[in-house]
Amino acid sequence: MSRQYSLRKCGIRFDPPALFVTYTDKSAGKTRCRTMPIRNFTKTSTVTRFVEDFRKNPRHKKYLEDVPKSQLEKLLRLLQDNLRGMSLDQSLNEIRKEYSIDPNEDLNKVDEETLRKKKTAMEDSFEKNRKKPGDPDFEYEVERDFQPVETCEWDSGDSGSDADF
Repeated sequence: MSRQYSLRKCGIRFDPPALFVTYTDKSAGKTRCRTMPIRNFTKTSTVTRFVEDFRKNPRHKKYLEDVPKSQLEKLLRLLQDNLRGMSLDQSLNEIRKEYSIDPNEDLNKVDEETLRKKKTAMEDSFEKNRKKPGDPDFEYEVERDFQPVETCEWDSGDSGSDADF
């Protein structure tokens, strides 16, 4: 079954708090905008839980199906930072830092929430760069050789097979 709505844009309004979704109604062929008020959201609310509840709401569910969860989390974080008195630029910089990937960062030493945000950022990056069948530059079975970045004694050498155990 195909979806009736095609997402175009998603945004947030600070006063009064609301989420905006611009979508195309496929049955009518018209572009529409829906405003979803954000109620009972405070500067101490848990953003991830609020996003889950918001997406489960029967009134909003069909409009938010195509909105990535991470995008809703970022928008609500902007709203939460605004409620805390933070400027928009400060908030955007902090959110970019939280959802960016540093290859030198040891993710084994971070807390669960930070790890979840980093995994979400990696997943979003993967989906954005993924080539699917039907894409104009899709190639089936691409083979490339990569040079090792660093060497370790346990993975180097031609010691034979695993039968030595």
